Amino acid sequence: MLNNKTILITGGTGSFGKQFVRTILQRYKPTKIIIYSRDELKQYEMAQKFTDSCMRYFIGDIRDLPRLQKAMRGVDFVVHAAALKHVPIAEYNPMECIKTNVMGAQNVIDTCIENNVKNTIALSTDKAAAPANLYGASKLVSDKLFVAANNLTGNHEIKFSVVRYGNVLGSRGSVIPYFKKLIENGATSLPITEPNMTRFWITLQDGVEFVLKNFERMQGGEIFVPKIPSMKMTEMAKAIAPHLEQEVIGIRPGEKLHEVMCPVDDSHITIDFKDHYVIKPSINFSSPINYMKNKIGEVGTNVKVGFEYNSKDNDIWLSPKELLHKIEQSKLEEQ
Repeated sequence: MLNNKTILITGGTGSFGKQFVRTILQRYKPTKIIIYSRDELKQYEMAQKFTDSCMRYFIGDIRDLPRLQKAMRGVDFVVHAAALKHVPIAEYNPMECIKTNVMGAQNVIDTCIENNVKNTIALSTDKAAAPANLYGASKLVSDKLFVAANNLTGNHEIKFSVVRYGNVLGSRGSVIPYFKKLIENGATSLPITEPNMTRFWITLQDGVEFVLKNFERMQGGEIFVPKIPSMKMTEMAKAIAPHLEQEVIGIRPGEKLHEVMCPVDDSHITIDFKDHYVIKPSINFSSPINYMKNKIGEVGTNVKVGFEYNSKDNDIWLSPKELLHKIEQSKLEEQ
């Protein structure tokens, strides 16, 4: 699929971008992999590790339309991973969040259309479903922009889709590395925002695999949601540090008790596949698409009206033993 193709990853120096590049280099022979991001130190460090001749490193911000237009020339596939993601920081700096997550998203769409990029997948988050914070709201707007972009492509074969999943185990800035750092620094307890809080969890590699598979599945306009396990935050803390007490500190600004990936209000447009859900566009496209059967022949069924996919009522739960195994497996994959 990606042999002799040019792939651009916005925010490519992040945890997802590095694992995505690692996987592509192991499986395919792309013409170019373009890392588009704004942090020169992270690009420098990544370039020391990924030295293949197909690698290209572009300093640029998705807020900068002219720079993005130059970087996008000749690109076949785009993964849009760049975003401001820290919930409390977004609450305190709302316009900065909007500039990147909303206006930057539209810049990516415009440059993809201008450069005839065939397939674009934008990474989203469970926080975009029934959002309770600015980060989630900005990503919901981004999702809507990428879905609606399929009506802007005219007669060109250009497709935009969205992948939405939960917290990524071990990703930069996530809770597990934070807990481990506290433990290394001699903490006598771990902070828990709320004892009943639950979250969806996915490994970096599983996130990468889901994106790659959806490049094969996509018809344009779908929001792809994987079926992944939930876990209580108290159980996670207990698994990582069973010897430490847990201190309840209260929910942070904009934080939810439980997360949702398929909202109840979208149940009438949600399709159930074997290992994932698809949320169809709520708007009509000029050329109707049958989302019940995807590009690789998988067939889905409509969920019941009133269905909601949330981390509290999930059918799949992560045990402490499974969590520790996934953490160790993630370390091996990154080597």
